[in-house]
Amino acid sequence: MLSRASFQARQSVRTIAQFSKLQVPKQITNEAVKPFGAKDTKDWDLLRASLVKFRSSSLEVPLVINGERIYYNDGAKRSFFSQTNPAHHEQVLANVTQATKEDVISAIQSAKDAKQRWMSLPFYDRAAVFLKAADLLSTKYRYDMLAATMLGQGKNVYQAEIDCITELSDFFRFNVKYASDLYSQQPIESSPGVWNNAEYRPLEGFTYAVTPFNFTAIAGNLIGAPALMGNTVVWKPSQTAALSNYLLLTVLEEAGLPNGVVNFVPGNAVEITEEVLKDKDFAALHFTGSTNVFKQLYGKIQQGVVNNLYRDYPRIVGETGGKNFHLVHHSANIPHAVLSTIRGAFEYQGQKCSAASRLYIPSSKSEEFLSNLAGTLQQQHIVPVNTSASPLNGGDLHGFMGPVIHEQSFNKLANAIEEAKKDPELEILCGGQYDKSKGWYVAPTVIKTSNPTHKFMSTEFFGPILTVYEYPDSKYSNICHTIDTTSGYGLTGAVFAKDREAILEAYEKLRYSAGNFYINDKCTGAVVGQQWFGGGRMSGTNDKSGSGNILNRFVTIRNTKENFYELTDFKYPSNYE
Repeated sequence: MLSRASFQARQSVRTIAQFSKLQVPKQITNEAVKPFGAKDTKDWDLLRASLVKFRSSSLEVPLVINGERIYYNDGAKRSFFSQTNPAHHEQVLANVTQATKEDVISAIQSAKDAKQRWMSLPFYDRAAVFLKAADLLSTKYRYDMLAATMLGQGKNVYQAEIDCITELSDFFRFNVKYASDLYSQQPIESSPGVWNNAEYRPLEGFTYAVTPFNFTAIAGNLIGAPALMGNTVVWKPSQTAALSNYLLLTVLEEAGLPNGVVNFVPGNAVEITEEVLKDKDFAALHFTGSTNVFKQLYGKIQQGVVNNLYRDYPRIVGETGGKNFHLVHHSANIPHAVLSTIRGAFEYQGQKCSAASRLYIPSSKSEEFLSNLAGTLQQQHIVPVNTSASPLNGGDLHGFMGPVIHEQSFNKLANAIEEAKKDPELEILCGGQYDKSKGWYVAPTVIKTSNPTHKFMSTEFFGPILTVYEYPDSKYSNICHTIDTTSGYGLTGAVFAKDREAILEAYEKLRYSAGNFYINDKCTGAVVGQQWFGGGRMSGTNDKSGSGNILNRFVTIRNTKENFYELTDFKYPSNYE
């Protein structure tokens, strides 16, 4: 028999369903998306009130290290970054304190100091923080989170709703279920008198989370997944998402997150990363962002391993870019494929790593498809979301598209459009306008190319530019090969067809072209728990956020065998004559 003390010591690492007081719901459902329809007046009123609040004055966003707020104007020599509204770039939403070298070192030490306390908490208590945070996000802070994400990251209300409310809540809740399932995976009891046990330890060291501007939910998952498993985190948020990310941190703190578990250090990415990667206790990178940046970080970490800098082989978990495709077969429902392409390419201004940016259409359906596409874009008058207009006067909160995130992105897209105007292999079919007089606005732009391997078919623009190639109907098999070999990415893709043989052919030939493959649906919009998200090739490590797979990357397993019988001889039966 186990002693009571021994049993209690084991309960945090044994099967959750059997030994923990945490009873995870058997069925976790996705958070419902509020439609914000014309009749949803209460939702609109609450949202407008939050928009007014965030627009009335600039928020001072501090560093948060071991729970301590550190501001740029506290007497130390720190600078600040002004996060502006991309729809109205003269409007400052937040002055974001920038971490110094000393601040980063302090944040790393804070993460180390908090580690033992946090990992020693029973899973129930760690999980409770994230379950409560999910409830706070979907209730008390719903409209504030929406306003912060809309204003700071240029989203319309629907894009913000599916991001910072539903997907973020889903990440927190489903991760608890997935962690419970993981802990429940235990070795078999191989023989009488033996107890085998698997302990899912957090990594030995701290995790570095580098989060992007485009999804508040991604930021939440990049810090939340490792923290739930008992890890502590140094968090470098995107400068242009600091407002919503800081609000998210305050929600986690209200939910009970202890000091030092997540340390919030906005600032110069190169300088922060340099300090993190030279620390021997660096244990994992959790990253979403640029492919080139991820490659550089990957190389630096590998060099650190070669130079015996780290205690372990650091885990590298990353999701980067994509050059995602829509492939249309001649049997496809063309109106449906057109509408799906508009959503896939232009919702949230194409600033999704999963956004459709290359389109392949058959010659027999080209005129119908392109005229339908251009006509829909023009007739529907895709107006920009104007969050800078006074919500009290109604504003223009119903637009389909908004601004791109900042001037750097605007200039990149404007230059691409100007290049397309001069390139004999490219023709702008619709769009091509851009305007930065008030906000960073780029019109949805469709460009046709005569060259299936043109660089516009392989370069990620991360904006509302869609390049289309028309292929002969008889060359469907060939175009599958072209899609597979043109881009170095492998994130998302979609095929539109009624012909099942055509669907099967695309499914087989594009097996490694997309980590998320869609049949008769747009290539964006993965839902937590339903479509596990991530891609291979140069799109990342394909560890699949929104599933239990990713949690494995933030634990290191220890196996324990406990023997209850005592030996009476060292010999085995075969040793006797």
